[in-house]
Amino acid sequence: MLSTPLGDGAQLCPLEPWQAAELAAHTDRVRGHLAPWLPWAHTVTDTDTARAFLQRYADKQAADEGRIYCIRLDGELVGGMIFRLFSASEGSCELGAWLAPEAQGRGLVTTAARRMIDWAVGVRGLARVEWLVSPDNGPSIAVAERLGMTHEGTLRSVFPMGGRRHDLQVWAVLAHEWQAAGGNGAHG
Repeated sequence: MLSTPLGDGAQLCPLEPWQAAELAAHTDRVRGHLAPWLPWAHTVTDTDTARAFLQRYADKQAADEGRIYCIRLDGELVGGMIFRLFSASEGSCELGAWLAPEAQGRGLVTTAARRMIDWAVGVRGLARVEWLVSPDNGPSIAVAERLGMTHEGTLRSVFPMGGRRHDLQVWAVLAHEWQAAGGNGAHG
């Protein structure tokens, strides 16, 4: 019902607690692909844990502190976008994404991220949008680059997952940079 077209049969739509069974099935299907990068891929293991995960985002949205959306391709859940952190008072947010392997290579995450950055900067007036990514996640780094984000540095050994500590690169775009690029990042 409420969706934003991404082109070629794809849409960005809300992902809500009532869709927990669908998220659980999707996560189970692509867990091996997501697990190296996303802590929640280890904890969303059934409908109940998916519902709890989605409820946390519903609560964040109600508090204006985060949001979660799904990417659908021809009606099927193939990925999603998250404002993991969202602070209107501080003027910043963290944007994240995931995508099933069969949906990659279509520009879905880049297009969805552009729409979300347009909203965060243009509608909500945020000054900064961050993208945190593992230094080993080349496709996600490529999205940050296509969005015209700047690599600001690397947080070393910042969080544990899968029995080891992980680094995260910090990429960001500032509102004036986004607006100067016409809302498309540096690479249109």
